[in-house]
Amino acid sequence: MKSGILTVAFMAMLGLQTLHAQRQDILLNDGWQFRFSHQVEKNSPVRVDLPHTWNALDALSGKSDYKRGIGNYEKKLAVPGEWEGKRLFLRFEGANNVADLFVNGVHVGQHKGGYGAFVFEITDKVVYGKPNTVLVRVSNAENLEIMPLVGDFNFYGGIYRDVHLVITEPVGISLLDYGSSGVRLVQEKVTEDLASVKVLVQLSNDTGTALDAELKVRVFDGDALVTETSGFVSVAPEDNDAHELSFIMEKPRLWNGVSDPFMYRTEVSLWAGNRLLDKVEQPLGLRFFHIDPDRGFFLNGEHLQLRGVCRHQDRPEIGNALRPWHHEEDAAIMAEMGVNAVRLAHYPQAEYMYDLMDRYGFVVWAEIPFVGPGGYADEGFVNLGAFKENGRQQLVELIRQHYNHPSICLWGIFNELSMRGDSPVPYLEELDSLAHSEDPTRPTTSASNVDGELNFVTDAIAWNRYDGWYGGTPADLGRWLDRTHQAHPELRIAISEYGAGASIYHQQDTVVKSDPASWWHPENWQTEYHIENWKELSSRPFVWGSFIWNMFDFGAAHRREGDRPGINDKGLVTFDRKIRKDAFYFYQANWRDDIPVLYLADRRCTERIRDVQDFMAFTNFPEAELFVNGESCGKVQADSLNTVRWNDVKLVPGRNEVKVVAGGRKDRHEDSYTCFLREF
Repeated sequence: MKSGILTVAFMAMLGLQTLHAQRQDILLNDGWQFRFSHQVEKNSPVRVDLPHTWNALDALSGKSDYKRGIGNYEKKLAVPGEWEGKRLFLRFEGANNVADLFVNGVHVGQHKGGYGAFVFEITDKVVYGKPNTVLVRVSNAENLEIMPLVGDFNFYGGIYRDVHLVITEPVGISLLDYGSSGVRLVQEKVTEDLASVKVLVQLSNDTGTALDAELKVRVFDGDALVTETSGFVSVAPEDNDAHELSFIMEKPRLWNGVSDPFMYRTEVSLWAGNRLLDKVEQPLGLRFFHIDPDRGFFLNGEHLQLRGVCRHQDRPEIGNALRPWHHEEDAAIMAEMGVNAVRLAHYPQAEYMYDLMDRYGFVVWAEIPFVGPGGYADEGFVNLGAFKENGRQQLVELIRQHYNHPSICLWGIFNELSMRGDSPVPYLEELDSLAHSEDPTRPTTSASNVDGELNFVTDAIAWNRYDGWYGGTPADLGRWLDRTHQAHPELRIAISEYGAGASIYHQQDTVVKSDPASWWHPENWQTEYHIENWKELSSRPFVWGSFIWNMFDFGAAHRREGDRPGINDKGLVTFDRKIRKDAFYFYQANWRDDIPVLYLADRRCTERIRDVQDFMAFTNFPEAELFVNGESCGKVQADSLNTVRWNDVKLVPGRNEVKVVAGGRKDRHEDSYTCFLREF
């Protein structure tokens, strides 16, 4: 990097005085006028506030042909005259899945892809000192050129994440680097003794004249400065190169998962003399990790059994138009259960969700929406140039936008592709190579459900298995894992999905396997399924991670099963997040040792028909005692799965009080419910 002197013309434009220029970020969520493209009549638009989707009602009512078309969003944008000489950008955090931007009727640009952020510069498209019209036409129509082509989830249409107006100086840190922050913190080498970090900064110059400036990097622990470095850079017009600085930290405090999710704060700034042109802050969580084919996942040199869940981004009544508190609630529920890893499926999720993953210390698998048919029709891959280019674009967007999140340890390439028709393998190899080119520090992975060459492309591989739900028994999972590991000892194997449906309204007082395609999904079969599957998974250290499908019930308009159409009910928590199903507490008892857990299962089975019953509780206490109608049924030790069972307990006709007690005088805990034995 070389030093230099500001050009006279640029110095005159900036002024000689010391100023603290800052980019401004203005949220543009309120007061949009919305109409569908076919609504051409006068006065057809209605006011909406962002985030917004037009499929919140039809898709979630189980209407499989929910509206997939074009929606128009229009807004007046005031542009004060004093902004002239600045640069103006519109940043969209997500619009599904094709967005065309018009300013004052002039087409500015198009973005293809429904789950990543994107930015358009509108500096030369606005009229200063007057109101301007912004129109965004968004389409969620089926399109063979855009990922995903298929999926067992809803493709909600709309501008369903925030929109920002960003105002900057003519020269600054680029906003046009695939929607990213413009800053990548590359952890070249991290140990307990030393961290070597390379800082790559994309700069942008709109003046037409080269500018010599100073690039500074400062790293903070809270407000305390830990280290800093700087260098002089020459920012050429139309500069697309990454400028590089490096620093070394001795004895760094590591980001250590849920036990210590510590992060430094990194400040990257650009200066012209003593004038601040631009500044960006990014998290820095230093860590090192690897996956061993025999021993699993290691974080900072220590083995970490990844106890994970998957998560979709939707809710009742609002679809995918989530607010910050929705993400906060989801992350808090995961932490409550004892999760330490999350697969954010099947697409990039909200930026704020990744922030929360960092703060909670969850190890994250982030993936692009390269989704196959699963058990349904059509294919997830078509050998079209435009489709393949879109996949490359979405992969680069995912990596660059979320590069600095320490929680992300794996980049996901595909989910449930088939080997029918066009072979996806050459393209998967291309994507895998691209991922490593963009980020040499993280491994790639994928979620498969078939045999074939596609399972040998990424650094690690995982399988979606539903042994005991879609046929077979949970014991089949263990046998399959052992066979696969023995046949391919070099593979780094995980389970990316396993789960069973359950309705809290479907109760039975015997454990009977349900039919997945039926309208009867009893809760106690889901519980039994998870107990038996976790037995198989937890006893095999070569399985580097397992991810429950799903943390929450979610919308899938085509489904006809469970207690209503349009819902995939495999969640451990109901769609509205109000009820934790019994299996939730099974995992909490097994995954948390920092709080006392005692939970009596089958509490929603209030109507019993058999007078002799089995009872079960989940606890991390060594033993528990059951009382029925005040009489002890004995103390029983918890088994290796933190489960306590009492068999052949006699109930009385009518009302029965059931209570479980654990602990001693100082830490006594109890749980109870009432059930009724039907009198014939």
